[in-house]
Amino acid sequence: MEPLRAFCGPIIHALSASELEIIPSGAIVVNSEGRIQLLLRDVNPNDPLGPITAAMPPAPPDQPPTPIAIHQLLPGRFLIPGFVDTHNHAPQWEQRGLGQGMHILDWLEAITFPNEARFADPSHARRAYASCIDGFLRQGVTMASYYGSLHGEATNILADLCLEKGQRAFVGKCNMSRHSPAYYRDASIQESLDVTEACIAHIRKVDPEGKLVKPVLTPRFAISCDNEVLRGLGEIAKHNPDLPIQTHFNEAEQEMKATKELFPEFENEIDLYGHFGLLGERSILAHCCHMTEYEMQRFKELRCGVAHCPASNMTVGGGFMAAPVREFMRRGIKVGLGTDSGGGYSSSMLDAMRLAIVASNAREVMSGGKDKGLSIAEVFYLSTLGGAEVCCLEGEIGNFAVGKAFDAIVVGTTGADQGIMTMVGEDEGLPMMFEKFVMTGDDRNIIQVYVQGRLVKG
Repeated sequence: MEPLRAFCGPIIHALSASELEIIPSGAIVVNSEGRIQLLLRDVNPNDPLGPITAAMPPAPPDQPPTPIAIHQLLPGRFLIPGFVDTHNHAPQWEQRGLGQGMHILDWLEAITFPNEARFADPSHARRAYASCIDGFLRQGVTMASYYGSLHGEATNILADLCLEKGQRAFVGKCNMSRHSPAYYRDASIQESLDVTEACIAHIRKVDPEGKLVKPVLTPRFAISCDNEVLRGLGEIAKHNPDLPIQTHFNEAEQEMKATKELFPEFENEIDLYGHFGLLGERSILAHCCHMTEYEMQRFKELRCGVAHCPASNMTVGGGFMAAPVREFMRRGIKVGLGTDSGGGYSSSMLDAMRLAIVASNAREVMSGGKDKGLSIAEVFYLSTLGGAEVCCLEGEIGNFAVGKAFDAIVVGTTGADQGIMTMVGEDEGLPMMFEKFVMTGDDRNIIQVYVQGRLVKG
């Protein structure tokens, strides 16, 4: 009989955008399917097995009790949920930090399109994507919504590697039928749609139940897609209501101006994407830096999710763009964080949290104090449960509620685990330890990472 595993020690997770639960001495019991069977909030660290056994349902009379393997966290360590990266360009893993300060369309032409075109070579795609997934798992990203390149074979390789390495992911082939170089463009409208459907079929074949990897429709943005491509993707979405959809939305003024010129029949991007059937509760819209009252209302009505990417918003695109995250939260619009690594210089969700605080502080000044800056608890929520909500996975991941998958990070803060994180004093409690980790920690403090109960780092 395979034993249950009980992870015992300090636990921190978000119950909502406004409630951070800090458990000084708890236990999470994980079953053989990698799901949370029990969450105990008051466990004696000197005798964790006793209360765990008492809380377990009794075994049937003809069966022995299920054995329980205790994993006691070392001093200075604590458990948090895995990070959810809601916006990530996997091919851009190898171009991070290039072209900072450029306007978005210039950056695409000079840096991004030449890099992504290299993924026509499957061997290059395999090397780059293996490094990308390993890198994100090392940093505690247990779930990522990935844009692939436009190449079907490379996109399938990305999905296969996520499954092999144990990372939870949405994986999508980028649709790009126009306004990109001839060397990096879908051969035709029909090919763009056919390759999309072939990638969906492949991902559903390798992970039929979608336990880890799921396909996602990925029109890069309206500028790169003909009307017929957007209409075709809307038809695919109509016949596959379970599919998430991801694209860029109101990212930068240069991009918005170009979109308006290409689609003069629409007053804004929300009517544009809505017209083609690409908006709903499974839509993940990246950036959303410039929003009108009408767009805010439609976001709420359609239940769209926002992928907030502060690193790229402040370094690539053309200006310091502080998205109205506080206003999204006030209105009950779903928001998560994205690294957008490539557009952003950092692949770290910890950096995304810190920069979300910086951007929100700027927004507070810009709004005359109306939009208050975000707290550490709030940006932690955005990186975990908030991101899960954006991906419509809040019933599966995001915190340690019973029944969810055990996607978790073991954080270390002292001794050999400290790295360059701020020192933790002997008289400092768990809340201060957590704050120091969020603001000064890095991948060296991420000791172990689990996805669906499987150890993928450590």
